[in-house]
Amino acid sequence: MKFKRIFLIVLDSLGVGEAIDAKKFDDVGANTLGHILEFNPIDYPNLEQMGFLNLVNHNTDKKIDSYYTKAHPKANGKDTLTGHLEMMGIRTLIPFKTFTKTGFPKELIDELEKRTGRKVIGNCNASGTEIIERLGQEQIDTGALIVYTSADSVLQIAAHEDVIPLNELYKDCEIARELTIKDEWKVGRIIARPYVGTPGNFTRTSNRHDYALDPVSDTVLDNLKNSGFDVISIGKISDIFNNCGITKSTKTKDNLDGIIKIIETEKDDFRGLCFANLNDFDSKYGHRRNIKGYAEAIKEFDTYLPVIKDNLKEDDLLMIVADHGNDPSYKGTDHTRENIPVLIYSKMFTDPKHLRELDCFSDIGATIADNFNVKLPLVGKSFLGKLK
Repeated sequence: MKFKRIFLIVLDSLGVGEAIDAKKFDDVGANTLGHILEFNPIDYPNLEQMGFLNLVNHNTDKKIDSYYTKAHPKANGKDTLTGHLEMMGIRTLIPFKTFTKTGFPKELIDELEKRTGRKVIGNCNASGTEIIERLGQEQIDTGALIVYTSADSVLQIAAHEDVIPLNELYKDCEIARELTIKDEWKVGRIIARPYVGTPGNFTRTSNRHDYALDPVSDTVLDNLKNSGFDVISIGKISDIFNNCGITKSTKTKDNLDGIIKIIETEKDDFRGLCFANLNDFDSKYGHRRNIKGYAEAIKEFDTYLPVIKDNLKEDDLLMIVADHGNDPSYKGTDHTRENIPVLIYSKMFTDPKHLRELDCFSDIGATIADNFNVKLPLVGKSFLGKLK
């Protein structure tokens, strides 16, 4: 069975239970979807019909209309970049550098200050919302750059949009990206984190921009693009892959904006892949340990899911996945090492069912490559032949 278009939607961080190596990452017992259902039960009838809840043993009597399974992580990391790269055929074995415990080295900060002409404040591991509340007024008063990190391999720079214009903030991030190409400072992503408002009411804006490293080799996206197929990015996908393998990129303000843009893209005539990331699950609710907000965000997606499915053409394929976990009931504020859901829907399916669990995220990319008859990734096995 072959498809003209594939829509791959990443519900960012919506894991379905601890991975086999969760102990290595100190994440034993993590289960993003399972604990949301336990602590804040909400009905998700449309995701339930796709078999989603079955993945955490909330079995349904409904007739399932999709193939469904879990994929196991194999890359050495539990961050956004590592998860998406693995999906598209690159398994990261040496994790990107992190500076969670120490902050960034003085030599790096000194050089960043010299090159940007601005003082750096912060330089610590912090929640993005917490650090702008703590240092936002100082940043406004001094014109400094708030630099912070997390458990991920990331250097984030926050600044008030009325104090440091977006173009300057982006240029400062480009400088940081250039500096952190050095092996000893090489982080996976630099992220611009602009905010607005006043003390007690600071809010981050949708003008975030990520500066990732180029993938170390061609991904499934490159293979599609090089073979003449469309590769449409919605949300932060183009940032994650540093625009490699992308033919068209559309930014989004939030999950709902992303959902609307997916529906709009369904109406376009193209041949290839539409790859979308809905980031609010992770950034607004997972990291902030907001179980109720996370549950309501899933409900919002569930509400629009019938529209997404109805707008599919007969020869379209829909795949809904995640990239890692971020259990809002778990300790700390960081990602959790979990298996991810893989839900697969087409109007052509006659007898969808549970599939065997996938050995790695790369099986997703291998299946997409197989469908379009382009070069397969070095890792991952296609399950296209099982879809009937």
